[in-house]
Amino acid sequence: MAAFRLQSCNSPSLSGRSPPSTLLLHIPTRCNLTCNSSFTRFKMSISSTPQTAAIPENHSVLGCGMAAVDFLVAVDSYPNPDDKIRSTSFQVQGGGNAGNALTCAARLGLSPRIISKVADDSQGKAILEELEADGVDTSFMVVSEGGHSTFSYVIVDSQAKTRTCIYTPGYPPMIPEDLSKSNLSSALDDVRFVYFDGVLQETELLSALVVAREAHQRNIPIVIDAESKRERVDDLLNLATYVVCSARFPQVWTEAPSIPAALVSVLLKLPNIKFVIVTLGEDGCMMLERAEAEDLQSEEIDVDDLFKKMKQSIDTGATSATSISSDIAKLHAKGIGTVSGKLLLGTAEKIPPSELVDSTGAGDAFIGAVLYALCANMPPERMLPFASQVAGIGCRALGARAGLPQLTDPRLKPFLVNDPQNVATLL
Repeated sequence: MAAFRLQSCNSPSLSGRSPPSTLLLHIPTRCNLTCNSSFTRFKMSISSTPQTAAIPENHSVLGCGMAAVDFLVAVDSYPNPDDKIRSTSFQVQGGGNAGNALTCAARLGLSPRIISKVADDSQGKAILEELEADGVDTSFMVVSEGGHSTFSYVIVDSQAKTRTCIYTPGYPPMIPEDLSKSNLSSALDDVRFVYFDGVLQETELLSALVVAREAHQRNIPIVIDAESKRERVDDLLNLATYVVCSARFPQVWTEAPSIPAALVSVLLKLPNIKFVIVTLGEDGCMMLERAEAEDLQSEEIDVDDLFKKMKQSIDTGATSATSISSDIAKLHAKGIGTVSGKLLLGTAEKIPPSELVDSTGAGDAFIGAVLYALCANMPPERMLPFASQVAGIGCRALGARAGLPQLTDPRLKPFLVNDPQNVATLL
């Protein structure tokens, strides 16, 4: 059985409007541990590497996806049908998967650009203004005359710590004809990565494919947020370099009996991707990274057995985000096949109940942090707890963006080790 290693880490918007006194909820639409093959003997070491907030030298990224307005309301408990209840807080702020992820990336020091579509209504103007205020380049946005911008109602249950989203897509949707060759070329100039969110409508997926194919021709790595199995998503995935997906997606897309087996299947179905990550909410995340070496002489390891043993070795008492990694091995999934790679498990930060406010946009924050980590050449053992920490910080405020941290946030300092070969220091 392969050895594994555990790493742990210590741990102007639209939202300034005053809340109404009453809201009628009318809804219309991160010590390193090394273990031998028995999984029982450990060696501990503590790194003394200087830590500093840093940004990568090449830090331009392009995102394509949804930008929206979120109408957020917190309540003591989710209402029953026909209830009239009082809100405990209310905010209006930017939302949408791509808008949130790129805002997170901007606050971490990247220079993101966004391709999306809004209407020339008040909401569309507010979406653009908030993105620009956070440092997201909106010059490649499409603004339609007439119609309406994308918006969502988000109801946050303060007791159950859940949120219910009611999403209304913008109209008219983006179509390939909205993307001129000159604008697309400029949008892709000097870009390190291109990111696509997973909630695009059919015509928007066609537009995203135009961007993805051009990025692919330019050999720009592509990051896909895969949220659901839909028509045309496979075309986008076939161009992907990295995939980050929701908890349900891997098994639904591959029809595999378990998530570890599904990740093996994903790597087999998509031979060009370097890794796939599945986010699991409060259960953390799981990652399968493809190995470059194809001549491993080791025996095959059942990926589900490996997952179970790794999971048993995680320190469940740790409150900060951690990650644990297997050695590179031949990982086999019954009835599916074998890939050369390593499996990583990441835990989520254990947020005290008194600090947990709202998980809206946590997955988007995770992806924004992954974009930073990729630009900074972070090893996956550090990337996973870093991304989880960023997402956890964001859960301490209402909405997807209000709590997103700046790179200088002291809660991120333990995760940011300066490597002069890869990064330029900010401080």
